Formats: sequence, C-alpha cells, structure tokens
Amino acid sequence: MDDKWSDDGGASRVYSCNTCLNPVAFSKDLLSKSFMAKSGRAAMFGKAMNVTVGEKDDRKLMTGHFTVGDIYCAKCGQVLGWKYFRAYEPRQVYKEGKYILEFAKLVKAAA
Repeated sequence: MDDKWSDDGGASRVYSCNTCLNPVAFSKDLLSKSFMAKSGRAAMFGKAMNVTVGEKDDRKLMTGHFTVGDIYCAKCGQVLGWKYFRAYEPRQVYKEGKYILEFAKLVKAAA
C-alpha cells in the first residue's frame, strides 16, 4: 500500500493547504510523522511558511502541558495545526519552536 505521506528524501516535495493550495512546508523540514491531532495523523516540522500564528494559549495535550498557538494558512485562514512555544516538562522541551501540521488539512505535491 502506498503511503501518500511517505518521506521522499528531500525538498522536492511541498506540503500545501488542502483548501487553497498555498505551500506551507517542505519535506526537508519534516521531523516526525508520529503525532496526533483532532483530525487524525499529524507531523512535526522544524519550519513552516505562509502561515500566521494565533494567540499563545496554555493547553494540556496528550504529552503534557504546553504554551501553543494555532497556525493558520496565510491565504485562506484554515487552521492547519499549532506551534509549540513552551514545554513545561523537561522531556518535551525539544518541541519548542516546532510546528505541528495536520495531514487531513494538507496535500503533498512536487515543488
């Protein structure tokens, strides 16, 4: 079975908003595909582009307590995921500054 989110090994692929096709992340910035969101599977990216970040909010997530901000497509405004600003548990600090994008809200295509 072909996984449409499999790693292609470089920046030749771009992840885009599934509503307006605005490019929001490159494959080369994909750090992990082992995250979950309300809509299902999600991925952690080291960088995102063409997004806006909402207000910071303290939330209790599956892996602990964090300060996060929702991230929105800069073109159409769809919520795409969130950005970690602060992790309150020392083991989760690696997430700070990273972006979580929900696969259900993305399409993947050649750059």
